[in-house]
Amino acid sequence: MTRIWLVRHAEAEGNLYRRIHGCTDTGLTALGRRQLVPLGERFRSLPLDAVYASDLCRAQETAAAIAGPKGLPVIVRPGLREVHMGDWEDRTWGWAARFDPEQFRALNRDPARFTVPGCERYETSAARILAAVRAIAAEHPDGEVAAVSHGCIIRILLAQLLGVPSEKIWSVPHGDNTCVAELEVEGESIALKRYNDNSHLPENLSAFAREDWWKNEEAQDGRDLCFLPMDVASPQGGRTYLRRYRETWIASHGTDLGFSDVYLTRARATAAEDPQALLEVCSGETPCGMLELSPRQGAEEGYGHIALLFLEREFRGIGLGVQLLGEAISYYRRLGRRQLRLRVTETNLSALRFYDAWGFTRIDTEPDSFGETYVMVKDL
Repeated sequence: MTRIWLVRHAEAEGNLYRRIHGCTDTGLTALGRRQLVPLGERFRSLPLDAVYASDLCRAQETAAAIAGPKGLPVIVRPGLREVHMGDWEDRTWGWAARFDPEQFRALNRDPARFTVPGCERYETSAARILAAVRAIAAEHPDGEVAAVSHGCIIRILLAQLLGVPSEKIWSVPHGDNTCVAELEVEGESIALKRYNDNSHLPENLSAFAREDWWKNEEAQDGRDLCFLPMDVASPQGGRTYLRRYRETWIASHGTDLGFSDVYLTRARATAAEDPQALLEVCSGETPCGMLELSPRQGAEEGYGHIALLFLEREFRGIGLGVQLLGEAISYYRRLGRRQLRLRVTETNLSALRFYDAWGFTRIDTEPDSFGETYVMVKDL
């Protein structure tokens, strides 16, 4: 009999930014890296023979926390990788729920009916993960190994082992980041001894402790956002833009002195050149903010610039702002930029706290008419 400890990777960017990162290869978050400490401690005393991971970096980085203290290499197995989401890859969950609700429901309620163009079908995913587990067990008869994989593909495996058909997969709970399943493999037989075990995580390191989507059968989070090109060419769109920009200006400078319609002219030029650089932020069908990027700025130096990040008052203070950062990061990565930069006035304390919390560092100070402005940067 071979014992396999099947582990979900630590919190990754897709989890934090609420983006669909099936096979989009992004890394762990700051919280995810902190989760690696108790995960490593959980496995420290177990006599593992090998440690496996999918070929996506978030799984490999998680596996290294288990393998490293034991002096073991991380063995990469593509069979452990996440389900490919096809045309949904790197879109937001809020976009999927709003614009493709039938497929969103299928993914969470009956994934055998999930047929987004380019996606990996349920039957293929199920066969793949079963084959990967059996192959690993065959290589370690009477051994004990750890294998790091991903949330959706692990859930598909659990459904098979629990005898749950696709149309009832909603009855299989989602698992927290770094949760553990214990499998006993004997020939073709796989016994599930425990699953979704996150007992090694203190509450302050649990991603699920701050989220609600996993608690309901529809897997919907009312905080998931989507991003659409903003119509600043129309009179109404122009007025909305100026109102939001003026509010941000006052928050930054304490006055609207120096503010003018020239910013709308600039925004219209940006939107005409690239509609994805000026976005209306929506919660469901409700506009709730905007994100303005400046793709020309920093192009030669290899960084991307955020011109404006704005949420309406009723949508502030509930953890939505990080999704706007996620959209900016996705946009600039597609352009090959290596850093994200922005400017914040020294008096805008709420903005400074926000950017400090999400990994920006201050690299320079520039004078302006109202005091000093910090140049802040985050590596991509």
